[in-house]
Amino acid sequence: MITGRVNADYEAIVVLDLQGHTGEKRRLEAVVDTGFSGFLTVTPAIVTELALPFLMTGRAILADGSEARFPVRSAVVLWDDQPVSVEVEAADTTLLIGMRLLEGYRLCADSHDGGRVTIEQLP
Repeated sequence: MITGRVNADYEAIVVLDLQGHTGEKRRLEAVVDTGFSGFLTVTPAIVTELALPFLMTGRAILADGSEARFPVRSAVVLWDDQPVSVEVEAADTTLLIGMRLLEGYRLCADSHDGGRVTIEQLP
């Protein structure tokens, strides 16, 4: 089981370890975003620090109808004590955990400042 907390902005926060191509690791605090259908977003600085290898250029349609293009990188995240290969989107934004990383898991959050967040594998 993965645990986290709800912060003062009512965001579900989880800490995870991200590993780069050559073994470097970084502990990250990320917001669980059920509106994000990808795996994970990180900043370009983290991409550089961990030397995450380029996979492809991704694209998304934003809420205003405009299109955004962004680099997609490869990484390994320690998820529920297991290494998982993921696609990481590089963006100057808050670090986000998306629904693809949550696939096969149940997310529960006590919605108040300091509330408990749990992510557990489905039976």
